[in-house]
Amino acid sequence: MSPALATRLSGPPAAEALLAQTARRAAALATPPHLVIVRVGEDPASVSYVRGKAKKAGEIGLRGTVHALPDTTPQAELLALIAGLNADPGVHGILVQLPLPGHIDPAPVLEAIDPNKDVDGFHPVNVGRLWTGQPALSPCTPAGIMALLAHYEVQVAGKVVVIVGRSTLVGRPLAALMLGADATVTLAHSRTRDLAAVTRGADVLVVAVGRAGLITPDMVRPGAVVVDVGINRVLDDAGKAHLTGDVHPDVSQVAGALTPVPGGVGPMTVAQLMANTVQAAERQADRRAAPIPGVLGEHAH
Repeated sequence: MSPALATRLSGPPAAEALLAQTARRAAALATPPHLVIVRVGEDPASVSYVRGKAKKAGEIGLRGTVHALPDTTPQAELLALIAGLNADPGVHGILVQLPLPGHIDPAPVLEAIDPNKDVDGFHPVNVGRLWTGQPALSPCTPAGIMALLAHYEVQVAGKVVVIVGRSTLVGRPLAALMLGADATVTLAHSRTRDLAAVTRGADVLVVAVGRAGLITPDMVRPGAVVVDVGINRVLDDAGKAHLTGDVHPDVSQVAGALTPVPGGVGPMTVAQLMANTVQAAERQADRRAAPIPGVLGEHAH
């Protein structure tokens, strides 16, 4: 008898549920939440990502505006644009699409965004709020992972969660979110000794390192929940490119549940961006209100 395959934790149904909830929240506001995306240059991937984000905003009742600047734009001009968006009460969320051209230092650009409009969750103030357990706008991919697990009723409280990858975009903020959800967290990385021994101890294993097939079946505890954040373009034997994750496909014969690549975490990132924008708009609509719930809203429970 062949082994049972892992339950598929598909992203689109979870993303649609989050988007539907977000649309209801947006409709309850006096004016549609307004997301402004700033793109510098014509990087094809960035052009596609930005177009998709703006389109999704419109589909669920938000305003999505794109400022497309030439790749020769001086850093001072970009900072001036951000200052204007910060001061505009009709703008609720600001996102600067990365990467930026080489002559622009991204750190001061991201730090220039008003933390209350920082829907990417990269501003040091939001990072600090997240790690100190205060309401914060959290990076979209980690928050989307939490929403995905909640959608499929994967409990993390009291569980051992191992995150492979310590980037500021995914690994580190996800560790903070998992700690906030009462998980016991290990953050592993390229310098971790005997990585397989660490990953085999996980009830929930999250992999975000950008190395195709890094996690093999012998590195996964039978029945574990595995979240594959990696998206790698590889060539098959025929020379045709296709997308694969950081987790080897055979892990599906060992894990209890597994996110597919593509079609797993990816859809959650855009859905969470929309939720972050509405959260920012809610907060700005009534600054006198008590602090709003964390980035996951209803999904936090």
